[in-house]
Amino acid sequence: MKTYQTKELKDLVLLGSSGSGKTTLAEAMAFEGKVIERRGSIEAESTLSDYTDIEHTYKRSIYSTLIYTEFNGQKLNIFDSPGSDDFCGGLFSAFKVADIGLMVIDAQEGFEVGTEIQARYARKHEKPIIFVVNKLDAEKANWESTMESLRANSQVKPVIVQYPVNPGPGFDSFIDVLMMKMYKFKGDTGQREELEIPAEQMDQALELKNILVEAAAENDESLMELYFEKGDLTQDEMRQGLKKGIAGRDLIPVFCVSAKKDIGTKRLMEFVTNVAPSPADAPAMTTVDGAEVKTDPAGPTVLFLFKTSFEPHLGEVSYFRVVSGKVTEGMELVNVKTGNKEKISQLFAPAGKTRTKVTEMVAGDIGCTVKLKGTRAGQTLAQAGTDLQISPIAFPEPRYRAAVKAKSTSDDEKLGELLNRASQEDPTILVQYLKELKQTIIQGQGEHHLNILKTNILNNNKIEMEFFAPRISYRETITKVANASYRHKKQSGGAGQFGEVAMIIEPYYDGMPEPGKYKVDGKELQVNVKNKEEIDLDWGGKLIYYSAIVGGAIDARFMPAILKGIMEKMEEGPLTGSYARDIRVIVYDGKMHPVDSNEISFKLAGRNAFKEAFKNAGPKIMEPIYSVEVLVPSDKMGDVMSDLQNRRAMIEGMSSDKGIEVLTARVPLSEMYRYSTTLSSLTNGRATYSMKLAAFEQVPSDVQDKLLKAYTDEDKDE
Repeated sequence: MKTYQTKELKDLVLLGSSGSGKTTLAEAMAFEGKVIERRGSIEAESTLSDYTDIEHTYKRSIYSTLIYTEFNGQKLNIFDSPGSDDFCGGLFSAFKVADIGLMVIDAQEGFEVGTEIQARYARKHEKPIIFVVNKLDAEKANWESTMESLRANSQVKPVIVQYPVNPGPGFDSFIDVLMMKMYKFKGDTGQREELEIPAEQMDQALELKNILVEAAAENDESLMELYFEKGDLTQDEMRQGLKKGIAGRDLIPVFCVSAKKDIGTKRLMEFVTNVAPSPADAPAMTTVDGAEVKTDPAGPTVLFLFKTSFEPHLGEVSYFRVVSGKVTEGMELVNVKTGNKEKISQLFAPAGKTRTKVTEMVAGDIGCTVKLKGTRAGQTLAQAGTDLQISPIAFPEPRYRAAVKAKSTSDDEKLGELLNRASQEDPTILVQYLKELKQTIIQGQGEHHLNILKTNILNNNKIEMEFFAPRISYRETITKVANASYRHKKQSGGAGQFGEVAMIIEPYYDGMPEPGKYKVDGKELQVNVKNKEEIDLDWGGKLIYYSAIVGGAIDARFMPAILKGIMEKMEEGPLTGSYARDIRVIVYDGKMHPVDSNEISFKLAGRNAFKEAFKNAGPKIMEPIYSVEVLVPSDKMGDVMSDLQNRRAMIEGMSSDKGIEVLTARVPLSEMYRYSTTLSSLTNGRATYSMKLAAFEQVPSDVQDKLLKAYTDEDKDE
């Protein structure tokens, strides 16, 4: 393979709902570029991109797969991304390094919920797109209703470049109003005839051409002047205007294909090579400091690693985009984050599991290498002295969580290694052992997402694991002022232990005044603060710790030990063993012994005094509340809302976003277990959701009673 220069590259990502035909289109594009001699099929398990066993089992894309093809003297790097939102991690990685999206639309379904989800992602990443209406040969293909749905739901104006002459099972022809030609195809060979537009189609073709010319002219003042002057534009002038309009996301051209029959693929690729932005024309990548790194082949060598995979017989494969400069086989680069050196021993242009060896790649190209020592996805490799660290990929928040363990305890260590490896391959899988819950928690984008991981580990490593409902990270706090004193006394021959602590605790809130007068045992007590510590707790909230000891009742050297005892109980709250937060503690009195007092005595006295005071301070349990946004078809809105209300949700808003209903609510995390499965069942897989931690709020009294009853407090006092 020749070395393609930056202007000869196009970096594309295929978007669309599950079943829209992205993988089949990728196969047709590879065939047109002569990367493969015959097209494979999903049914025959022979496509370039869906090549894993799990994808063969499910007959759809699970992973985002990179392939390349060569066409019109250019190299097209193409990401075939999954349509299911459970596997959006690969799509987010592709968005980081691709410059334009081809949104594949099923002509039988039109603009689906899955289309809306991925269109939203494209807007978020500021990626221009092209609509590719596929399956025009299907029995229920409907061009008019598809276009109506695109106009109604797209936030950017769709502009027809092609329209089908005979959609349905006999589909073999379309009119191209940019070329002002009709293209007719023979069978499923991809071979086409270029014909004049029939007289009966001419009026419609001219009308659509005028709309296309106006759309192209709107994006360039000089073209607008030409259009007003001549009343028309040449094909090159139209391409110039469309190129600007697409890059600025001001319009979306619409193309016709049947990927299965290879109808229209070549013409689509011609348009892409002529009009889609090259890496040099696309927005530059930015560093963690916000500086732009130009896609300059003459600049310093900078690689951004966007994906890591582990493959049998090959080991770790690292996928990268050349952000700047060029990379050559044998080059030594530096990991900007760690400072470690890495040698690029081999370079490959990947086409699924097939990899073509190359000697160099220039800015804008995408490839892979093997056997890096310590560089992972999201990190930057650069030539020595180049301190440019590309900003990492911002992945979506997890939506599904479960506790996980190996069925056999002998597999625990190996399972931990495999889960950590899975997290490297797919950063939307998060694995963490939570000391608070005493569980390993795995998080992902949905139940299906984690079940695929479970199946892979079983099939490839013969390790069985099980998922179960995770415990909830509750928080404990108080609602009123309370005081308590505790004497720790222990005598067992020789030196004993003695410490007595008296304290006041109260709820803490930002901006509250400093401690003053309190009633203790029916008497008024004025505290005089000697020292204050403000502790930001790792689990959220604060502990404010005051020393108000007078007359040397407790030596200052024992105050840190009292705080340590309080912190131990804050880490294992008195109600349910959950973390406590937002509490103010004033130690105002106590006693010590000239011989028997020591740090352990005051730690235990402080811990137990705090525990007693806590139980008398109107304790409450707080639960994590998540902001949940659901995208749902209007005909399923009632079912979804009813289900949420049964989950103790507080509905905050409902709106319609271009035909898709958007429901926002605040829902307790304890009610969200397996929600992705329920939502899919309620809507036949047509809805999706996102969730993010919003706050901790007090649980209802009946829920608190259940939690207290379920918790068996183990007295760990010494």
